[in-house]
Amino acid sequence: MSRNEAMSRAREAGLDLVEVAPTSEPPVCRIMDYGKWQYQQKRKIREAHKRHQHHTTTLKEIRLRPETDKHDLDIKLNHAREFLEKGHKVQFTMFFRGRQMLHRDQGYEIYENITELLQDVAKIERPSKMSGRRMTLLLVPK
Repeated sequence: MSRNEAMSRAREAGLDLVEVAPTSEPPVCRIMDYGKWQYQQKRKIREAHKRHQHHTTTLKEIRLRPETDKHDLDIKLNHAREFLEKGHKVQFTMFFRGRQMLHRDQGYEIYENITELLQDVAKIERPSKMSGRRMTLLLVPK
């Protein structure tokens, strides 16, 4: 079959004559639906892109006060555990007001308790530290 015959048959069927290897001798052509082939290639790329995990670690902050209730602290720890399991860093920030600054040791005790409860999923990146009226603790996933 000549090239012209192949092209006319392809046009009748809604297909295209696509040059696959132009540098070879003789050049290699293929009859195919070029639009469909392009669509399938884009779809393959899109599917591969979906399967590839694009997770960037973000810093999640959990704010506390020295007088935060035990139950509220448990809820915040559950949220922190979820964040750590997803691969995020978690920063605990405790704010002190007025006379609460006299009882910084309570803040350190709370942070010690937090590190003990989350030691199975997290490790300390930056230990608890006071800066001004706030105390921070940074945990990262194991």
